[in-house]
Amino acid sequence: MTDSGEWEVGSGKHVAPPVIHSLGLVEYQPTWDAMKQFTAERTPDGQTPGTRDEIWLVQHPPTYTQGLAGKPEHLLHPTNIPVVRIDRGGQITYHGPGQIVAYLLLDLRRWKITVRELVRLMEQAAIDLLGEFGVAAQGREDAPGVYVCGAKIASLGLKIKHGCCYHGLALNVDMDLTPFANINPCGHAGLRVTQCRELGITAGISELQAQLVQNLIHGLQQHLISIVGAGHARDSHAGRAPTGESA
Repeated sequence: MTDSGEWEVGSGKHVAPPVIHSLGLVEYQPTWDAMKQFTAERTPDGQTPGTRDEIWLVQHPPTYTQGLAGKPEHLLHPTNIPVVRIDRGGQITYHGPGQIVAYLLLDLRRWKITVRELVRLMEQAAIDLLGEFGVAAQGREDAPGVYVCGAKIASLGLKIKHGCCYHGLALNVDMDLTPFANINPCGHAGLRVTQCRELGITAGISELQAQLVQNLIHGLQQHLISIVGAGHARDSHAGRAPTGESA
């Protein structure tokens, strides 16, 4: 880490860690609008550093969000909870107080990361967080997210635009899970949903938010180090003379 707070990788490559904003309880629609505006107005890296990445930590009032491919039939019963059709992938999910939502506003090119790699990184950040409290969790290849004994505890979805992403990860901590009964969570009929409190995790949201974002940033930094390191190794190998020949 440099004195300016940037992370130094390889031969002079610097990537500043994302700026963290803890925004508290905020309405969904204006937050989504702000993410879209931030992404549309950000500048890429070039002769000068581009817009710095950010992670927004929020909670939302009760809201269902329906992804681009969302099917109306996955809302099983009419309710007074608003349904917002949004631009991430996936089907319907629920947000409410007591759930940590981490929105990742990242330049994927800067971190040299693919969408699939970022999805796995987000899952691993939540898995590692739960593991610190003795809870064994895992991802699923057929259904992105984080699961404990088959019950979903974290959902995720992303929108990619011009090489940058927004949306992110939602982790159930201590919330009213009843609204999940009105939907097929993420489009999966009968999918059970759980939360940290039910698993014996009594840490507060602030503590869990801090650890989750630390895991996310650590994962990004380690991914970049591994990619840059692998590139240096290939360059070094390519520059070696074959065995038995002088350099």
